[in-house]
Amino acid sequence: MPVRPRLARLPRPPRSLRPSRLPRPFRSLRPLPAALGLTVLAAGLLTAGPARAGDSVARDIATAYTATARYAYEPEAVAAGFVRTDTCVAMPGMGGGMGYHYLNRANVGSTDPARPATVIYATGADGRRHLVAVEWIVRDSGQPAPDMFGRPFDGPFDHAVLGRIYDRHVWLYKENPDGLFARYNPTVTCP
Repeated sequence: MPVRPRLARLPRPPRSLRPSRLPRPFRSLRPLPAALGLTVLAAGLLTAGPARAGDSVARDIATAYTATARYAYEPEAVAAGFVRTDTCVAMPGMGGGMGYHYLNRANVGSTDPARPATVIYATGADGRRHLVAVEWIVRDSGQPAPDMFGRPFDGPFDHAVLGRIYDRHVWLYKENPDGLFARYNPTVTCP
């Protein structure tokens, strides 16, 4: 009988997405069921009347969490087309680290919350890589910065492989003291 790999335990979402920090209707929900619940509630919000900006941001975050939670098990990301790397990005003078960026070129240019261009891992205390964040990348062609999650992308920046880009980091899987949308996380270091 073939041995099935043990699925990784899903990480807790950052404090900013935990029930005590979410808008009142979402507080009783828990992490993965919460993401599914947020998605269902967000769909209801779309048909229940005029939308507010916070509703679409909550819906998009829930969509991103639901779509990327399976990548907590690293082989799932590789199987989905994200290319593994052994280059860890850290800039202590710029505010901390980012981690290992697994790029899926097919998703570059997407602003769909379910299609990030990179999934980002950091080495845990156990020596294994753990999913910490996701990132969307749009190439700069002279256009204004794209918008996502109710805010403009960061950039433009020069990227060694992709050229001039805008990006949006979202620290869905590791608490970031600098905020959910900060580029760097002071708690992420490279070995």
